[in-house]
Amino acid sequence: MARLAPKVLNLNESDRSELQQLINRHNTAQQLVLRAKIILLASEGKNHGEIARILDISLDMARLWRNRWFETSDKELSIVQRLQDSERVGAPIKFTMEQVIELFALACSSPEDYGRPISHWTARELADEIIKLGIIQSISVRHVGRLLEEAELKPHQSRYWLTPPSR
Repeated sequence: MARLAPKVLNLNESDRSELQQLINRHNTAQQLVLRAKIILLASEGKNHGEIARILDISLDMARLWRNRWFETSDKELSIVQRLQDSERVGAPIKFTMEQVIELFALACSSPEDYGRPISHWTARELADEIIKLGIIQSISVRHVGRLLEEAELKPHQSRYWLTPPSR
C-alpha cells in the first residue's frame, strides 16, 4: 500500500525568520530549538522520515510537531507559544478550598483547644487532627507541610509576636 506524503507546510518569511532567530539565540531552550528545526525542515519539503534522520529523533516526534504546527495555525499564538508543550491535565484536585481553609484555621489555633498536650502544631499533629475532626478523610503529613509552606503559614511560630524574645 502506498504511503501518503505528509501535508505540505508553507511558512511565510517572517515566521521562517523568527524560527531561525529562535534557533540562533544562545538562551533558547533546546526543546524549542529542536521543534523549530523540525518546522523549518518540514517547510523545506522534508517528510517525517527525513526529518527524523537529520535531527536524530523519532518519526513520531517529527510527525507530532508538524501536526501540532497545523493545529495551532488558526490560533492567535506567537511562534514560541506554538512550540510549547500543551497543557497537561494532571491529577484531579483531592481537597476543596473549604477543606484547605479549615486546615489553615486549625493551624492558626492553639493545640490545647483540641486537647493536644503540645505547645505548637506539627504537620503530623495537624494531619491527625484534621482527619479526626472528619474534615478530610485522608491526607499525608508531607501534603500538610506543602500546603502550609505554600500559604507561608508557620504554626510553630504563630505566637512569637505575642511574646517577643527576651533580651
